[in-house]
Amino acid sequence: MPAFMADSGEHTAVRDPIGPVPPASGEDDSRRPAGLGRRLRRYRRWLLVCAVAALLAQMAVAMITTAVEQTPTIDEPVYAGTAVVYVQQHSLRYNPEHPPLGKLIIATGMAVARPHLAPGFVGDQGELGRHLLYESGNDPWRVMFWARLPVIVVTLLLGLVVFAFARDLVGAVGGLAALALYAFSPDVVAHGSLATLDVPAAGFVLTAAWLVWRARRRPLPYLPLAGLATGAALATKMSTLPVVPVLMCLAGWSFWCARRTDGPEPRERARLAGRAAAVAAGVALVAVVVVWATYLVVDPRLRWTASGHVPTVHGLRGLLVEWLPFPEAYRDGMRVQFGFENATWHGFLFGRLYSGSLWYYLPAALIVKTPLGMLGLWLAGVGVMAAVPRLRAAAGYVVLPPAVLLAAAMTGSRDLGVRYALFMPVFLAVAAACVLALRRWWAHLAVAVLVGFVAVSSVRTFPLYLPYSNEAFGGPAETHLRLHDSNVDWGQDLGRLADRLRQRYPGEKVWLVYKGSGVPAAYGITASDPRKVAPGRVHGLLVVSDSSIAKAEGRFARLIDSSEAIDEVGHSITVFRRK
Repeated sequence: MPAFMADSGEHTAVRDPIGPVPPASGEDDSRRPAGLGRRLRRYRRWLLVCAVAALLAQMAVAMITTAVEQTPTIDEPVYAGTAVVYVQQHSLRYNPEHPPLGKLIIATGMAVARPHLAPGFVGDQGELGRHLLYESGNDPWRVMFWARLPVIVVTLLLGLVVFAFARDLVGAVGGLAALALYAFSPDVVAHGSLATLDVPAAGFVLTAAWLVWRARRRPLPYLPLAGLATGAALATKMSTLPVVPVLMCLAGWSFWCARRTDGPEPRERARLAGRAAAVAAGVALVAVVVVWATYLVVDPRLRWTASGHVPTVHGLRGLLVEWLPFPEAYRDGMRVQFGFENATWHGFLFGRLYSGSLWYYLPAALIVKTPLGMLGLWLAGVGVMAAVPRLRAAAGYVVLPPAVLLAAAMTGSRDLGVRYALFMPVFLAVAAACVLALRRWWAHLAVAVLVGFVAVSSVRTFPLYLPYSNEAFGGPAETHLRLHDSNVDWGQDLGRLADRLRQRYPGEKVWLVYKGSGVPAAYGITASDPRKVAPGRVHGLLVVSDSSIAKAEGRFARLIDSSEAIDEVGHSITVFRRK
């Protein structure tokens, strides 16, 4: 039986899950139980540590294996190149649409790899990444591994936050259940093994919410730390901005709960409300300081000149940008993001190619790409938090932040993947553990069975986590029939394609349509573009990224339809034969 909270709305007072231990037959009742109980509690702590370590170890193996075997995804070269410029040139000129902190995390690995980059390089950020990996004499495998390793470490540390948050709510067994869901989440493993910003941003938001929750008992030191975590989220991805008012309100409420007394006079209540509002503003102020600090770490002089690609933003968005108390580089980055939102993007959902965006895209994609057992536990956990009185106070801290972020993401114009909602498996792992608060044997059995189902589903896709979809939708091999882009095919399998061509199809003519940032020739692939010649000249192997198949139109679509599919690589690239 797990440990549970002893009183409503608080998170630290828990009941000993073991209880009294009866003495062995014939032993002295007055002496044996206390010592035996202490030994059992000591062993229980060690077992808990071992269980946490085992879950994180398997996650580390999965992420490191994935990182070693995958070639660069579309966004990674940009972040890696920008990180090198941060370290070597202390310049903010590249990738302004994302704040520096996530790339500074990546830069810790770049400092170890020490790749060569000519200081006089001139080009855009896409050309920067390609130049770093393929044109500067660096080993792209080594550079990408060291770029990814810091994100892997951050992802593992975030697992400890997931465990701690759930343990605060429903005890150690609940913490283990939440950590297991997190550690076996295919989306978390997939993106936690890449040099990207989505997992760190989600992790910082969760850390802020957890610290604000703990502040209900001890405002100091948790509220200042919550401000640091909030600032870290803002300094990693601008898409976390909608959650800041939520965290501020929760911070003020936590302070109120910590300082309120029974039956205060109206004057005292008003004074306490004012102090709570000041505390909320203080959390926001700390977050602002963190954002400024990350820019100053890159360039203490804050040298920034807006380039020609920064759009002008009008209306309410323009006012929002102007009022933000952040460096000009941050505000210009927001203008770039709003420019992306004003563009028209192509989406693909359940076999339908469309222009623009669908408000239900992210929920639908999450249903496809989340293990079935995890979906069930998410729903059950949220329901239990609403139904169990002593967990209702925590619901605002666990459910409200991801709900606000999901609502904001659903209004976006880029239907490109569940990575835009990666905070869902992070937060809802904690919510799912709350099913154990029912204190029924069948609830514990259901959690154990469903967590086991999630683990089996996740292990079966190893090491191809990016194209994962659950069994109801055919598994990873059929994800490309329903989704595209970073859900399934983000350019990660160029190295696997090179191995497949070398092993199974040596010497054959290859026609390639590859969606990614990698350079095929750097991996030993010699291929031509079939879209640049007449269809009648395309004979041999036609190799196409599945996202390109999803978007194929006109002559290219007819070329694919008249070819025979004979192989697939990593569930993201299809090999056709044309006679």
